[in-house]
This record gives sequence, C-alpha cells and structure tokens, in this order.
Amino acid sequence: MSESPVYLLIGGTGGIGAPLTRRLAAEGARVVLGARDADRLGALAGETGATAFTLDATDPDAVSGLVSAALEAHGRIDGAANLAGSILRKPAHATSPDEFEETLRPNLLTAFNLVRAIVRPMQKNADNAGGSIVLMSSIAGRSGLANHEAIAAAKAGVEGLVRSAAATYAPKQIRVNAVAPGLVRTPLAGRLVGSEQAETASAAMHPLGRIGEPEYLTDALAFLLDLQRSGWFTGQTISVDGGFASAKPR
Repeated sequence: MSESPVYLLIGGTGGIGAPLTRRLAAEGARVVLGARDADRLGALAGETGATAFTLDATDPDAVSGLVSAALEAHGRIDGAANLAGSILRKPAHATSPDEFEETLRPNLLTAFNLVRAIVRPMQKNADNAGGSIVLMSSIAGRSGLANHEAIAAAKAGVEGLVRSAAATYAPKQIRVNAVAPGLVRTPLAGRLVGSEQAETASAAMHPLGRIGEPEYLTDALAFLLDLQRSGWFTGQTISVDGGFASAKPR
C-alpha cells in the first residue's frame, strides 16, 4: 500500500483505545476516532493528529455517520476496531432485565453496528484490497466464569458475529477477527485490581501469574488491523490472556 493506512477506532479514548491510537499514529497511520467523551477525544486528537468525532456507538445511525465522515476525510478505510465495552459481574438471578440489556448494548450492539456500517465502503477499496475488522471479546465469552452471565452472553455473541461475518465477507477480502483479553490493567478493570490483595488474587487466576498490560492488547490489535501482516487471518478470536482460557495455574 503506497499511502499510509486509514484506521477507524470506536471507543478510541479508553484504556486500550488510547495507547492503540498512539501506536498507530506513531507508525504513520491515519486514525479516525469515535467516542463519547469530547474532552478526552480532543486531547488525544491533539496529541496524535487523529480525526475525532463524538458519538454514541450504540446508535447505528451515529456509527454510519462516523464511517461517512472518515471516508470524506480520507477517501477509504483499511481497518476498523470496536473497543467499546463494559463489565458487569453479577449472577443471572441478581441481574435485572435493564442491566442485561445495558450490558449487551455497549459490548454486542456496538460491534454489530460497526460491521454493518463498514463492510460496504471496504468492498469499494481499490484493487480488491478489502479491509480488516477487529472486535473485542473477553475470557468471559470463552470460559465459564461465575457471576459473569450477562457479559459472557454479550461476548459470546461477538464471537459468533466474528465467525459469521468472516464467512460472509471473505469473498470481498474483508477479514473479521476478535481479541479476547484476560484481566488487563485499564480504568474499566479498576475495581478488580483496586488493591494489592485484589490484584494478587486476580494474577493468580492467570497461569503466567500476572495480569495484562495494555500494550499486550495493542500488539494483537495492531497486528490484526494490518492488511499485510495478518492477511490470512479471518474468523479467529485470539486469546491474549496469560493462558487463562487454555492452561491451568499450578
């Protein structure tokens, strides 16, 4: 690709989105950000040169508008990632219908809205280049974790979306993958690692004996977004979890 790639990030100011934005911009990419917090968006855009738009990604029209704005600014979109999400730790019997819906909306609905909005413009990229879509799953969607029923349902839905969309759009060279992190040191996970005791307990659940750092996720996300480096990956959910989903602590 002769020109620098264009990447669209929803939830781009969060604990994973902000370092990913910095990394992609430092590597020469053109980045378009969409998020709720206008102040954080403005600060990150000023720091990185990204183009920023405020939006509620649970609104399909807002996501379609973000895609249109990115196309107007840069002419194409090579990769897109949905980094929006939330965490709810409650058993099913203690989760209200409203709480369940409010877990699905930022985790599953935002993912679907991005796929729905982005595939048509990616099909129009020159030379049948296609594009890369990356969504966020979680160890909760891959392993049976007590008191995670709502978020497990949402993230399992994301993984199903990945597989089906990968099959649908493969003929157009549009790849769809996901990353499933373990517990990562971000503001969203702050309650789970808010004390030394809590962090020690959480680290012990991961075979590598430590919780994740944001850069572990940005490595995987940047790889999957890149059209050349990950060009034969599609339909995959890659666990970046210190071995949580596939190995047992000693």
